[in-house]
Amino acid sequence: MNTKKRILVTSALPYANGPIHLGHLAGAYLPADIFVRYHRLKGNDVLYICGSDEHGVPIILRARSENISPQEVVDYYHAKNKASFEAFGMSFDYYGRTSSEIHHATSQDFFRKLAKKNTFVLKEDEQLFDPEAKMFLADRFVRGTCPYCTYDEAYGDQCESCGNSLSPTDLIHPRSVVTNAKPIMKKSTHWYLPLAKSQKELETWINNHPEWKSNVLGQIHSWFEHGLRDRAVTRDLSWGVPIPKDIARKVGINASGKVLYVWFDAPIGYISATKEWAIEQGDAELWKLYWQSEDTRLVHFIGKDNIVFHCLIFPVMLKAHGDYILPDNVPANEFLNLEGNKISTSRNYAVWLDEYLETFQPDSLRYCLCNNLPETRDTDFSWKDFQARHNNELADILGNFVHRTVTFVHQHFAGKVPDIKSFDRIDKELISLLENAPQNIGNLIDSFQMRRAIQETMNIARFANKYFNDKTPWETIKNNRDKCATTINLCLQTTKAISILMEPFIPHSTQKLRRILNLVINEVANIWDISGDLSLKAKHKLGRPEILFKKIDDKEIEPEINKLRLASDNKLYEVSKSEENISIEQFKKIDLRVAEIIEASRLPKTDKLMKLSVLLGQEKRQIIAGIAEHYKPSDLINKQIIIVTNLKPVKIHGEISEGMLLAAISDDSLALVTVDKNIPSGSEIT
Repeated sequence: MNTKKRILVTSALPYANGPIHLGHLAGAYLPADIFVRYHRLKGNDVLYICGSDEHGVPIILRARSENISPQEVVDYYHAKNKASFEAFGMSFDYYGRTSSEIHHATSQDFFRKLAKKNTFVLKEDEQLFDPEAKMFLADRFVRGTCPYCTYDEAYGDQCESCGNSLSPTDLIHPRSVVTNAKPIMKKSTHWYLPLAKSQKELETWINNHPEWKSNVLGQIHSWFEHGLRDRAVTRDLSWGVPIPKDIARKVGINASGKVLYVWFDAPIGYISATKEWAIEQGDAELWKLYWQSEDTRLVHFIGKDNIVFHCLIFPVMLKAHGDYILPDNVPANEFLNLEGNKISTSRNYAVWLDEYLETFQPDSLRYCLCNNLPETRDTDFSWKDFQARHNNELADILGNFVHRTVTFVHQHFAGKVPDIKSFDRIDKELISLLENAPQNIGNLIDSFQMRRAIQETMNIARFANKYFNDKTPWETIKNNRDKCATTINLCLQTTKAISILMEPFIPHSTQKLRRILNLVINEVANIWDISGDLSLKAKHKLGRPEILFKKIDDKEIEPEINKLRLASDNKLYEVSKSEENISIEQFKKIDLRVAEIIEASRLPKTDKLMKLSVLLGQEKRQIIAGIAEHYKPSDLINKQIIIVTNLKPVKIHGEISEGMLLAAISDDSLALVTVDKNIPSGSEIT
């Protein structure tokens, strides 16, 4: 057991270039929040830091596509994502942003110290340059074929298919993301972090952490096997933290247009956000206790695509600086898939947190995701599983037990906790379960086994439901009131324990549960360890019964499934997935026709959906399409597109969609399929 005095927890800073989706939550955020809430209930000194990553190429690309400034992009998504996280129940102590003045100063000071210690290697290299855009191409501005797995859409810094770390010049057939032009080579000077020289030291450090998750260690050792290579920590870009001019001047380099590599400044965002938190607390030096004291346990929660940065690059930076502690653990999760397919933000094939919260309660999603976290392998989210877990477990097991217990107390004991008399064998079995639960569940959380932890916690409610049935209080209230009183007392003690043990997983519902119990726990130190005690006093007055979880009907789930069907090409997608080849008879069932767009507008309260009115000959139809990130409404008027006309209409965000348009997509772009000359709308595609 780790005995350090305080715990500093970070979650990977999400890019402020789009909303939060379920994959993000299952990777870096929900597991961390469970961990933090547990340690707060233990009475430990734990600080939870996160914030927006507001630099990097994806933000520049978003700004270019929307014809706005990068600052406008990050301002919008920082506020949007912060609000979504709060509604979901993320308990950050501070949510910062890397465009802040303190972050810029902290990052520059960090770079300056490493430069003065001669940590960096200065290299003049030929780098990829877009001859049409007249600009150097940073990692994410370049795509091409991965040299390791031949994936055609690898980025210039990492292949998202095989996970290997790359440099833009490693790519086969590279192309510019900006213009699609073939890049040329042009000289530029940059500062490099000497990872190759640090490999042996890193291997020794990693070998001292055999307790790290197997998927994390496996990926790290694969990089060691390939051999670490020096990595540039500066870029030729117009958006980012400018490199310190005094450092550039010393080596005779023009600092204009050069910024810190986003993966150099982003993890420093944890430090700068902690500084900002300390200022809010009224003690500007307080951050040092968490970053510069050996009594602190540093834990990074991330997704698997960030392992290289948090387990290799950032530790090298911290060690080279010399004033900071190294991470104690980096519990990275794998990827969450969606209805059997990979999440695709460009196709709008995702469940967005802000949209989810418009319809459903946050705890339903927290519970479902926790049971399905991709802790060591990829997992899959489906709406039917979400509905089943909410209805069959939260409502039928937990909610049912609480409601039948509390209503029984109000009916037969004047709404007050009855006295305990004596215990039989089944009573003692329940008491033993409660006494052991805090340590058993706590150990699972502390070792990052959140799925097992939530299952063990729900098992208490399962046992309690059976206990209630086996003890038949509806009969003993008539012929053995003392026995009935003991039964109901223990059911209330169990409800109290669940209200604490479930707090890390479903915090909104446990607050409601404690309101039903008329119970306040905030003033009790280390309430977790004593949560299984029989501490509810006899004659304690309960609150009124409430329904904890209302059932979710099919009619509430179907629109969510329809959204994903629309994003995945609906029936066309299902046909292609079901068989390798289709017959001409199957293809003839698809009615493809030319349609002319006569009206277009963004769908309110969404980022990605556009409402289109189209003409099919004399017929007018409405189509809801996920193209708002790629087209302006004014660009669409009078366009002749191809649509599927014989799909069943579906309702999306309250609007009927009466067809599906065809588009070509890649991870970063989308283009509508159009006709190359005017043809009457309604014309059949053959």
